[in-house]
Amino acid sequence: MNSLKLKQLPPLSLYIHLPWCVKKCPYCDFNSHNLKDNLPEEQYINALLADLDNALPLIWGRSIQTIFIGGGTPSLFSGSAIDFLLSQIRNRIRLSPYAEITLEANPGTVERQYIQEYRRAGINRISLGIQSFNDKHLKSLGRIHNTKEAYLAIETVANCFDNFNLDIIYALPTQSLTEAISDIEKAISFKPTHISTYNLTIEPNTQFAKYTPTGLPDNDLCYQMQDSIGQLLNENGYQHYETSAFAHNTQQCQHNMNYWSFGDYLGIGAGAHSKLSFHDQIIRQMRHKHPATYMEKVHLGSHIQENIQIGIEDLPFEFMMNALRLTNGFETAIFNERTGLPLNSVLSQILTAQEQKLLSIMPDKIVPTKRGQDFLNDLLLLFLPDPINAAKQQIKQVQ
Repeated sequence: MNSLKLKQLPPLSLYIHLPWCVKKCPYCDFNSHNLKDNLPEEQYINALLADLDNALPLIWGRSIQTIFIGGGTPSLFSGSAIDFLLSQIRNRIRLSPYAEITLEANPGTVERQYIQEYRRAGINRISLGIQSFNDKHLKSLGRIHNTKEAYLAIETVANCFDNFNLDIIYALPTQSLTEAISDIEKAISFKPTHISTYNLTIEPNTQFAKYTPTGLPDNDLCYQMQDSIGQLLNENGYQHYETSAFAHNTQQCQHNMNYWSFGDYLGIGAGAHSKLSFHDQIIRQMRHKHPATYMEKVHLGSHIQENIQIGIEDLPFEFMMNALRLTNGFETAIFNERTGLPLNSVLSQILTAQEQKLLSIMPDKIVPTKRGQDFLNDLLLLFLPDPINAAKQQIKQVQ
């Protein structure tokens, strides 16, 4: 395999996975596990730090620009545990003084004391998984909170954090357009800096895949919801900057922006993924998924389940799968900087996409059109390395 020649390394983020939930939602395909006994908080934090220690040689000399603590339900962990974890991270690696540090929380587990402690620990952004403000729909999604608890959780977070995100899912079973719009209107009323909206999809290996709910909106209604939601958010000052994300002014999620710009990220925790660049190669890693297996193997140094080098022929697709989620596209110079390849290496695909009205070519940028945003999978298929098998491959988008 030919080696790369990257002139400079991209920004580096740290992702930390806390895998437990009170109850796994039937639509969720993330690596999350029902908490059956007491939370092994101390044991898991120690495992995370051992994981980080093992990974340090891969990131020597580099600084962390953002941290994202995801799950699972990270808000199950106490403020003192998060404080200890972050302080130990600071002792091991350089953290930008301007780093965005996000923690995911679910309304059913939000406690005022924990939220205040998270703030004191250094968390400066909270992402709340609201999903809906309708009790009927929350029940159909298997959520453990109700509308009243959602309101209380948002108020608790808003009192401590200036920067917070609300997750909302639409196209729910039996949901009407009016109900979908109502959820967004209520989200806007709390004045979050960021709102993420997701079309409910039936993912493989979930309860919904096994027992698909009835009354799911058809494609026409889904598109109508999507367009109406986007228009409403835009009218209220939220910029649609990424497939599922809307933000005020400069409040885009910096951690996810690094993902979409094909930046680097070190992932620690059960099932966490990493993408790390070196001057001569780019690798991907995945940790063991089951928490017990992960905690056992990390102290033996055998917690990496997959460790692969990305082939040069795969880099254009890998880059585009991320960068073309951004509504403003990417600067042409970034493609060479992050992949080590000249943009001419994918010129024929770019021109084909332009002919199909999926991309706009500007002097210094490549931007997906509205059609390209709506038919992103079709656009990405053009960049697969083997066009013969392109139609047979399923593209799994990152949320």
